[in-house]
Amino acid sequence: MWLSDFRVVLPDAVIDRGSVRIKAGRIVEIMPAPVEGAVITGEGLILMPGFVDMHGDMVEREVEPRPNVRMPMELGLRDLDRRLAAAGVTTAYAAVSFHPGSAYGHIRHFDNTSAIIRALKTMGNALKVDHRVHARFEVTFPDALRVIEGLIAEGAVDLVSLTDHTPGQGQYRDIEAHVARVAREKSLSQTEAGAEVARRIAEKMSTAGDMAATLRAISDTCRAHGVALASHDDDTVEKVALMQALGAGISEFPVTVAAAAAARARGMTTAMGAPNALRGQSYSGNLSAREAHRAGLLDILASDYHPSALLPAVLELAKADPSGLAGAMRLATLNPARTLGLGDRGAIVAGMQADLVIADDSGIGHVRATLRAGNKIYSDGSILMTRAS
Repeated sequence: MWLSDFRVVLPDAVIDRGSVRIKAGRIVEIMPAPVEGAVITGEGLILMPGFVDMHGDMVEREVEPRPNVRMPMELGLRDLDRRLAAAGVTTAYAAVSFHPGSAYGHIRHFDNTSAIIRALKTMGNALKVDHRVHARFEVTFPDALRVIEGLIAEGAVDLVSLTDHTPGQGQYRDIEAHVARVAREKSLSQTEAGAEVARRIAEKMSTAGDMAATLRAISDTCRAHGVALASHDDDTVEKVALMQALGAGISEFPVTVAAAAAARARGMTTAMGAPNALRGQSYSGNLSAREAHRAGLLDILASDYHPSALLPAVLELAKADPSGLAGAMRLATLNPARTLGLGDRGAIVAGMQADLVIADDSGIGHVRATLRAGNKIYSDGSILMTRAS
């Protein structure tokens, strides 16, 4: 079938009134002009690749929307699937964690997280989006090592990131700012919040064990099974060097310009959140994704915790990108696909899988329809198919 008269976003250019033909779920032809007899006519709407989202934190909240309120797994995963498709995401890496002592409570217990991972894998054919698993390994919690190693060996994990959410490290490196945030969010006095943060630090240190041995073990497991490894919240040049030496090829959410530049210098790709890019600032006061983009240090945009921010963030960054919309679009499509070894998607190129998004750029942007392998998986009702090809 033909999709005609769209602003077609190619990897390095935009065709103002282009057309794309799909056959058997693949892109087979691209024309620089409208065609007759198209199934879908765009009339100037944007036709772009589906988003490849390497980090989305939403699955835990879909399964447990309030503390200790568990929804049926199938319900939570189907709701997440619809939410992602409506945001234009066609490939999604669900970021799941293993740490029952976290703010998310028992949902991050080994058994619960393992159940979410296995459900994503077994329900794959019933879901519209291509769901993959991003296991977040808290390096101060080595008790999770055996569980994650088992899941990797099963082939249930597609990406691992090494995280450390100890106050004073990474995202929370500014202790005073973190104490103030805890006081504000929990309605505590500064003294009470300081005691709470000190307790968390002591708890983290008491469970950390031989961190070097833990890092080597998870790194070796990922390497043995060909699973991509990322660092998380890199805040110093030294941490970047350590993570890269362990085999990390991605620096997720670097919190300083120096860390982002060091990652790039070592051949790592950098990833930051779409909400950060859209708002122009990190909610925790760290490096702005817009600043990283202006400095040429941003490679990948991820949904982080808000998938509908992806399209508006891309449109915002396009205003300053040297390659305009095509360059900004690569951040959420081709770049993550290449980084994660997905050579069959992420671009409107003949031979690629027809994972596509139809959108407009009025206001902050709006996803009109999403196609995966040429099949419509979301529509707001405004896109009509005129006839079968």
